Amino acid sequence: MQEVLDDFASQDNHDYDVENLVYANFWRRVAASLIDGIIITFPLRLLRYAVGNSPAEQIVISLLFIVVRWLYFAFQEGGIQQATIGKRAMKLKVTNLQGEAISFGQATGRHFAKIISAMILLIGYFMAAFTEKKQALHDMIAGTLVVEDED
Repeated sequence: MQEVLDDFASQDNHDYDVENLVYANFWRRVAASLIDGIIITFPLRLLRYAVGNSPAEQIVISLLFIVVRWLYFAFQEGGIQQATIGKRAMKLKVTNLQGEAISFGQATGRHFAKIISAMILLIGYFMAAFTEKKQALHDMIAGTLVVEDED
């Protein structure tokens, strides 16, 4: 998969300064993820308990949870700041393989690719600790990097 992504990236004719990118440390990524998890999960869990327990209400809350998580990650990582609140707190941002901002669509693909990273006993996430560019499986699938934000 990485070869395909590298071949795709090498077809670009722009001169990018990717040599100055500092790939995000695994533990900083974990900390950012914990911050984002608290920000998203706590209010939605409160909402779940505030709403009734009927199956229909629980389905609506579950769907709301999926949509809120998707929009939280896609709008922020695909937006001007290139990072969620947790990533900004840890001074990280998400880029494409050339170090540029990603689109909403690419951020959406990255978000839903996390399902694959999680399905295989979280191994897709742990890959970020061992790959050359500190990429998790969902980063490889989406063609993204998580790098230190020098701003």
